[in-house]
This record gives sequence, C-alpha cells and structure tokens, in this order.
Amino acid sequence: MGYKLIVSDLDETLLNDDHHVGQRNQNVILKARKEHGIKFVPATGRGFMQIQTELKELGLNDLENEYVISFNGGALTENKDNRLIEFKGLSFAKVKEIFEAGLNYNVCQHIYTPDTVYVFNLSDSEKKRLAKLKFEIIYCQENNIDFLKNTPIAKILYQNDDVPYLMSLEKPLEPIIADCVEVSYSSNRYMEFNALGVNKGQGLIDLANKLGIDIKDTIAVGDNYNDISMLKVAGLAVAANNAVDDVKEICDYVTKADCNEGVVAELIERFIYNEI
Repeated sequence: MGYKLIVSDLDETLLNDDHHVGQRNQNVILKARKEHGIKFVPATGRGFMQIQTELKELGLNDLENEYVISFNGGALTENKDNRLIEFKGLSFAKVKEIFEAGLNYNVCQHIYTPDTVYVFNLSDSEKKRLAKLKFEIIYCQENNIDFLKNTPIAKILYQNDDVPYLMSLEKPLEPIIADCVEVSYSSNRYMEFNALGVNKGQGLIDLANKLGIDIKDTIAVGDNYNDISMLKVAGLAVAANNAVDDVKEICDYVTKADCNEGVVAELIERFIYNEI
C-alpha cells in the first residue's frame, strides 16, 4: 500500500505545547512531500484564518493545490488566497439557542465565523490559553449575539476544563441539539457544536474524493474525540502518545512520541520511510 495523503490534527498532535510546529515535524514533513509527493493537510477545529502561522511553519501557506480542513470539517479551503471550496455552517437561530442555553452553565463560549473568533464569558484558564495563540480574537462584553444575525457561522463551542462536566450537558441540551447538531470534544476543554454531518471524517472523505485518492491510501493522526471520525475512515489511524485512551483504543498505531517530540515525524518515518 502506498500512502498518498496524511491528514493531521493540530493542537496536541502536530503542534507542541507552545502551539508551534516543532522542527523535527517540519523537516520530516517537507522531506516526505518532496521525495514521495505526500500530500499533507491540517485538519483542525480552528478556522482556516486562525492557522496561517502554522501553515507558514509548514511551508504550505498561499500555495495552489494545498488544502486545509477546518472547523472540524465545516470548511475546505485551498491555501492559495485561502480560497473557500466548501462551507457547512450552523444557522444563526440554532447558534442563538445553544448560546443562550450556555448562559445557564459554567462555560466560556466561542463563536466562529469564517474569519473571526468571538469569545464570551472568558474564564481565567481560557484567558491563559488564548494568550498563547497567534491569531486575533474578539472578546465580547455583552452576552448578546444579535450582531451576528446576517453573518455565516461555522460553529459554536463551550469551554470548561472539566470534560465530564461538559459531557454531562448533552442530556439537558438534547431538546436543542438532537437530530440537527454534531457534538464533539477537543483539547480536554471544549465541547464543540457543528451542523449535523459535519466532522473531520467527512472532511477527509470529501478531500480524498476531490484529489482522486483512495481512502485506503490515507493516514489520519489525532489525539482527541473530535478526531475519532477521521481516524475511523482513514486507511491508517494513528494516535499521539498523549491522546486520550478512547482515541488510542481505535487506532492502528500509537506513537512513542508525544506532541512535544514529533508525533507526525514518527509516523512518517515508520509508515512512509519504514525506518522504525
């Protein structure tokens, strides 16, 4: 089998704790692209405009025929001019329902439009995390989102460091989200809401079809619950050493490296170059 496409989660997988692509990952990804024609595609819960620094570190920014799966599969873009190919967002009415319900819970909230992140009820832990990120964020003082009524919205999320607490909210939210919203969890702190049918797995399938690549010739790598859908459909599923146990259990391979040591470099050395 010859793998042709690697789709990688960013936070806690490709990126280190400082939210950068480590030099080992940079070097090995570039080598695989040049020597084997491997297509490398980030698949992230963030928006495509929020990963421009990471694309520069990878040498993939503003290139034709290079792609990003963002918003957990809510958007597919070509890196040249960040050209939007597909966008699958939530209706404003549904986002407002989820947002207003969230005001009753102990959560910080993010709302993602195609190019902007709006944050409400900022928590201390989230303030520290967001301060490390390399993109613009708008911190909102009023708990009102009517100003977004005519703006496309990709997703909304709740933040709390207590993931079991976030998971406990699914039941009370059921009347709002049942049969119309896709729920996933990421970074051991986020409960994410996308349109039904939007997930990284479908994003991988759509991209592979666009590129004419058999899904058997794809590798997916991740660490958290929002990665499970793409890990299940990829030809080879790889978990970072620091992944949650539920992710490790469904993967074909778990790296020895954690996100600070070169997860993606290890999988390329193992499955592209057969060095390990």
